[in-house]
Amino acid sequence: MERKVFTTNRKAFHDYEILEKIEAGIVLSGFEVKSIRRSNVSLVDSVVRFSAGEAYADNMFIAPYEHMSSHVSDYDAKRKRKLLMNKSEINKWNAKVKEKGLTVIPLEVYLSAQGMVKVLLGLAKGKRSYDKKESIKRKDMDRDMARERQLTINK
Repeated sequence: MERKVFTTNRKAFHDYEILEKIEAGIVLSGFEVKSIRRSNVSLVDSVVRFSAGEAYADNMFIAPYEHMSSHVSDYDAKRKRKLLMNKSEINKWNAKVKEKGLTVIPLEVYLSAQGMVKVLLGLAKGKRSYDKKESIKRKDMDRDMARERQLTINK
């Protein structure tokens, strides 16, 4: 079974250079899982923070499930959500963030082969404006070369 991706943080690939990636579980309530399965989740401006030996996803927006019971009236769509990672991974990534000025950001939310909601995290280094321009130039050149290659094949 192939994994089903619910959302991708496309802005992260534009603003950051991704150095490493890791998969993590996430602690959710039942109606949050139902909302994610309907792709009502956004990773824009979300970031991972470390505190007391644990990792938390901040600003991850999960829209309230429309058929949620009325007794859950104080739902916060951008609350901190605990990430499930090994203690050694948390310590390793926390040390890298503290020493080198890197940041950890969620890249994707997806359903794993076992039916669990997972988050793909990336250890990221911020790009400068000239790095972003260089990335755009490279993408444009690759697109033009692919287009020319396709034209020569079709002739």
